[in-house]
Amino acid sequence: MTFTEHTELIRRFADDFTALQEAVLARMNGICPPEVAAALEHASLAGPITVALAHADVLARGAVRCAELSAQPPERLRRLRAHARKVRRARSQAEALYKERRARRLAGRSRPVDMLELRLARMASPAAFAEALRQELRDRGLPDGTPQAPESDLARWAWDRRTAGDELQAPVRELRDCDDDAFVQALLRDAREEENPYLPHDAVVERWSRHARAALAWGRYAIGQAERDVVARPLSVRPTRLEALDDAYQDTAVLAARRREALLRVTELHDRMWACMTTGPFAEIIAQCRAAALVRFADAEPELWHSVRELTVRHQAHCPERADGCPHCHRALAALLTDAHPADTGQDGDSEHPAAALPAGADRYAVLADLPDTAVVAVADAAVGDESALCGYGWAAEDGTTGYGESLASSSGEAEVIGICAAALSLLEHHEDAPVVLLCDSTEAVDAVNTALRSADPAATHRTLLFPESRRLMDRLLRHRHRVQVRWLKGHIGHDLNETADAFARLALRRATGRTPSSTARKEEARILRSLGSGTGPLSVAA
Repeated sequence: MTFTEHTELIRRFADDFTALQEAVLARMNGICPPEVAAALEHASLAGPITVALAHADVLARGAVRCAELSAQPPERLRRLRAHARKVRRARSQAEALYKERRARRLAGRSRPVDMLELRLARMASPAAFAEALRQELRDRGLPDGTPQAPESDLARWAWDRRTAGDELQAPVRELRDCDDDAFVQALLRDAREEENPYLPHDAVVERWSRHARAALAWGRYAIGQAERDVVARPLSVRPTRLEALDDAYQDTAVLAARRREALLRVTELHDRMWACMTTGPFAEIIAQCRAAALVRFADAEPELWHSVRELTVRHQAHCPERADGCPHCHRALAALLTDAHPADTGQDGDSEHPAAALPAGADRYAVLADLPDTAVVAVADAAVGDESALCGYGWAAEDGTTGYGESLASSSGEAEVIGICAAALSLLEHHEDAPVVLLCDSTEAVDAVNTALRSADPAATHRTLLFPESRRLMDRLLRHRHRVQVRWLKGHIGHDLNETADAFARLALRRATGRTPSSTARKEEARILRSLGSGTGPLSVAA
């Protein structure tokens, strides 16, 4: 093949998504012509290949699910599952290759290395250095917070200054200025109706990347609704319902591909922003700001600055990389400093995992030691699947009652919130005036529910709760917020109620997806209740 023909083939794959995907899948299956395989190795196609495989991955899993629900012959189902596994493996390999090639490309760039004292001070006390940088920017006449600290936003400032004269087209301004819900709706139209050519614009692409996850979640929501409808039907009438499920998978495949494309586009933008920040006049301005901020830092934190200087001098006396400015040494040195100055880290070690503060050997139930005797305590858990937004939740209480059910969730965190709300509402109904305490092993869910309970505002959880099902439950729970507490409990440490809740959540998910029929589910319920043990009183299941 001539060089010109090779170039033409690369250009064709870059411009024709269907041709690229067919070539990638042919290579995966070992039936790709040598000239096509050679073209696919070109560095410019590393990113687009990951987009094509993100699309193919969803379609392959959708084909498996539709076959499972239509009772296809076992041999066909085996072939579809094998194909789906191959696509998933090829997708993972393609994404790893893209990361590797980008890392090699970035490694070839010569980036200025800040002086070690600056990097060490910035890492040892980020809040103090950020404030010093803010003050320096204000004194230089820059608008307050532009560029903002932390200094990664200096790249945004430099890029905005460079592109300040660009006139935005009306469709770009509309995408930039609309609210979040309207932007997600634009992403859904992009996938389901017509591709929006303005999404990759520099003024919009970061927002596209941020909200692509929410758009994809709504695609999985449509899959979940269609799957529910199919599972509820007898096999004889499922074929017509399966068309809606296949359509939902087709739309979600596009959403998955566009999400991957958004990530590639924003990565490329950030690379250009960084290049702008590290070269030319912007690099000089930024270096001046950092150096002056370091002087301010030294004045504000004399004791810490003395430690920084002393540690730097001692380190550079023997470091083999001192001629290059010790480019990688500041992290290890900062760890030494933060050990010596724990107050400078600005971190609360107990904030993420409260149970970690318990003394060694303490009773694993000590987290409940401060509760009144009348409190009703339960543990909630949830399970989510890969293909759709369908989720299962389960809970088990100390009074012997249990429950489980299914819903739709955009993430494991949202599913856990649904479990907490469902359990709390059931217990509140059956225990008048008693305080109800829910334990959960998801820090995201615990934080989300507690934020809503403290503020009495369900909107406070909007980052976790995307779908109407979870928001309705949260609205109902807030009416009883003065009787409800939610606490974190480390999962899978042998806590009987936690293990029971987990088992019920997984059973609920299997039932929701039709993988466990009702007759089998009843036997599984009985087995789970027996495993909870005797001596806990009568148990009842509220499905």
